[in-house]
Amino acid sequence: MNRNGAVTHVILGDTDGIYIPDLTNYPIGRKALRGLRLIHTHLGKETLTQDDLTDLALLRMDAIAAIGVYDEMPRYLHVAHLMPGGEVEIFYSGDFHGFDMDFASFLSNLEKEMDRQWMLKAGDDRERAILVSVSKAPVYEQEDSLEELNELALSCNVAVLDKVIQRAKDIDPKYLMGKGKMKGLIINALSKGATVLIFDQDLTPSQSRSIADITEMKVIDRSQLILDIFARRAHSKDGKVQVELAQLKYRLPRLTGKGTAMSRLTGGIGGRGPGEMKLEIDRRRVRDRIKLLEKQLQRLSSARKQRKNRRKKQGLPIVSIVGYTNAGKSTLLNRLTDSSTFVEDKLFATLDTASRRLRFPKEREIIITDTVGFIRDLPGDLMAAFKATLEELEDADLLLHLVDISNPRFEQQIGSVERILNDLDLGEKRRLIVFNKADKVHSDEIRNIMNRYSALAISALDRGTFGTLLRAIEETVFLEQEKINIVGV
Repeated sequence: MNRNGAVTHVILGDTDGIYIPDLTNYPIGRKALRGLRLIHTHLGKETLTQDDLTDLALLRMDAIAAIGVYDEMPRYLHVAHLMPGGEVEIFYSGDFHGFDMDFASFLSNLEKEMDRQWMLKAGDDRERAILVSVSKAPVYEQEDSLEELNELALSCNVAVLDKVIQRAKDIDPKYLMGKGKMKGLIINALSKGATVLIFDQDLTPSQSRSIADITEMKVIDRSQLILDIFARRAHSKDGKVQVELAQLKYRLPRLTGKGTAMSRLTGGIGGRGPGEMKLEIDRRRVRDRIKLLEKQLQRLSSARKQRKNRRKKQGLPIVSIVGYTNAGKSTLLNRLTDSSTFVEDKLFATLDTASRRLRFPKEREIIITDTVGFIRDLPGDLMAAFKATLEELEDADLLLHLVDISNPRFEQQIGSVERILNDLDLGEKRRLIVFNKADKVHSDEIRNIMNRYSALAISALDRGTFGTLLRAIEETVFLEQEKINIVGV
């Protein structure tokens, strides 16, 4: 029954219970309660069951009522509602005919209190997320990983309401943490006003469907969040094609067995993209689109090879800046070359490769390029799609591995970048480790870290720190080139 007193559904159950129909006309997420109350019968005096109360919390009903039938007439009544903190209260249990309350006024006051507890400003229409990690890894590793997931969410303009960590002995193949615990997680998320669950672990298609089947919140994983960020930030033709290709390959296995649960993924976070399609599109059309994009990617790759050949004819050395996302690569490129590529203090602010000339004394020049940032556990489809772009690193005479020394996870980030370079068969390429953001760390600590890694330290915001870096680039690139020329002679 809705708030106007109109009956919206009549449901016939059996001994196992009732089946709740599609309630998409009364959505949850942007308001505290659904706007419907569920009234059902019990064959006797029994009060509301635990299943009743769980359904109340999961479905965010205005209230749930059980009418006890005696001698074919209503005799008993039990009514429960949600509390602002997420608890459930049975606030009436007695004679059916003795129940009397101003329900509209009660609901209005209840929702106002719930809205206050959501702690979001009026008009804030951002997605509201609960971050979840379920893993066998130690808790401190999960905490580090969730902190990075939090940064990814913020880059996607998502308001993070809470973080949940569970160290599991065994990973449930269907729900990750067991159905009961998953329901508890969902109820807690709904009570906080969340609209999306973001899992730090990649979900299988069946896990995504199983979790989505018991909630109307959107359910996405780390890979899908990264794909969404890439879709927002891709501007070049290459970038847009690569991102759309990766998105479609990710979604293809998730099109089977779809229903209302899968349709929740359309739009907003996790469903954005250049050339975005509804998930309800059939698999054949998705495969056709993938083939078309792969052909486009091949043509774009040919164009890149032509540009590469022109650079080779010029005989200019190439230095490529690589590193973890948000290490300051674009800022360094801008300060070295007096250019103005896009810079923002967010993960994956730059996706499109930029190349600029850098002049040295003796009328010598190099081409310096900025590349897409790396991240641990980069989605396989995305890595495959961007591999064509990253192939340009093969022609680099030197890789500048830029590291954010102020990040407490910089050692793990170095390891992640090294693994990706090895995956790209660039493990033997000459490279120079350069620690950035040295202005944020004590000088003694910087010296120790530099000695450990045989590295340099700069602040990309301060050109006065570039002297040692420029000398190292010049010596590495031009002296090596002179040696090659001498050997050639």
